[in-house]
Amino acid sequence: MTRIIYTNNEGGVSVITSTGELSIEEVAAKDVPEGLPYEIVEDNAIPNDRTFRGAWIANGTAVEVDLEQAKEIGHTMRRAARAEEFAPHDDIIAKQIPGNDAAAAEVARQAIRDKYAAIQDNIDAADSPEEIKIALALD
Repeated sequence: MTRIIYTNNEGGVSVITSTGELSIEEVAAKDVPEGLPYEIVEDNAIPNDRTFRGAWIANGTAVEVDLEQAKEIGHTMRRAARAEEFAPHDDIIAKQIPGNDAAAAEVARQAIRDKYAAIQDNIDAADSPEEIKIALALD
């Protein structure tokens, strides 16, 4: 199956799939914004993995993942996961909940900081989107 790819006005990659009612060329003429260049490509020119969809770039007749943008997405995912792990410990410290040990909560928070600092280093050192996913333990 063929698809249409183009860099949209926001800088991302748009992918259009024909329903088969019109030819792919007719779909391109109808749906690609006027003045924007596009390519008609085979499915295998587009990544199957959408983890870093926001980092896709059109490179001629293929869609690739921009590594620096993928790292930014990875860091956003890392920060969200860290915040989720921090939440119960933050509550203990901020709310001074009786029966809970604030010192133990701070020890747990430091362990979380250490864990995510290592993940941050691994994302920064990654040479591919796959290595970012490994750093995030997504594979």
